[in-house]
Amino acid sequence: MRYLYSCLITAGLLLSGQAMAEPTNRVFVTNERSNTVSVINGETLELEAEIKVGKRPRGIGLSPDRSELYIALGEEDAIEVIDPKTLKVTRRFDSGSDPETFAVHPNGNLYISNEDAGLASAFNPKTGEKVMEIQVGLEPEGVAISPDGKKVMVTSESSNMLHVISVPEHQIIANILVGARPRDATFTADSLTAYATSEISGEVKKIDMTTHEITEVVKLEDANAKPKDVRLTPDEKKLYVAGGRSNSVYVLDPVSMKVLKNIPVGKRVWGLAISSNGKRVFSTDGVDNQVSVIDTEKDEVIKVVKVGEAPWGVVIDD
Repeated sequence: MRYLYSCLITAGLLLSGQAMAEPTNRVFVTNERSNTVSVINGETLELEAEIKVGKRPRGIGLSPDRSELYIALGEEDAIEVIDPKTLKVTRRFDSGSDPETFAVHPNGNLYISNEDAGLASAFNPKTGEKVMEIQVGLEPEGVAISPDGKKVMVTSESSNMLHVISVPEHQIIANILVGARPRDATFTADSLTAYATSEISGEVKKIDMTTHEITEVVKLEDANAKPKDVRLTPDEKKLYVAGGRSNSVYVLDPVSMKVLKNIPVGKRVWGLAISSNGKRVFSTDGVDNQVSVIDTEKDEVIKVVKVGEAPWGVVIDD
């Protein structure tokens, strides 16, 4: 289903004259403390390069046509732009105060969580123009966009809420109270279901995006589990959750929400990305300064790649 959606987006971009760039088959990782982006070859799983960027890079994402890589610089209130082929920094633009992370809309706009200002904002990355700004809860963190482009979900850590914003109206249409410190969210390909993590309560929630009601809650059994990123495989048969201080990636059944497996990785696993063919998961292990590569057939770590200091976000250009 997600593959079909990807094909439709690709066709739409081609019809509009915006041809898709050839994928570089690289994995890009933001390193929060070394102020770099690590570049991993997606085939050999070897480190290719380290790109120097601005201060405190965290959020990371690709443009819909894959021609640009965006990096959120938390201490510089900016988004830095990198060419994923040449690995050169090409420009930067204002992002509003303290961008924690962002998600890229199918139309190309970036929806950003401005953490210390309690705002969600959207910017056109081509022009640097601010498209919208809306007040949300305290310390907004995660941002997820429904594949149909009609809803943006922002997690507010200190308000313990998921805010659902309509697009293009840019109005809050639901505030969903969840467990302590919500961090990240993701949608199914049909945009009808979302999954969200709550770090302090150690929970993963399943949400009906038609009614905006929580339908399932699973509490991870390990007391050290502080879930952050959450990602669905392209076939939507598995849900992967970064367990934070439990030093594990959890595999859940997205229908029953049962934990299928607990995969040991490095310390303080934070970010997750899944390859487009669904065969590999990449996790950023912040304290160990590494990325773990997981084979999704066996759900085992097959490679560890050393990167910069305090890896945070990860995205795959494939």
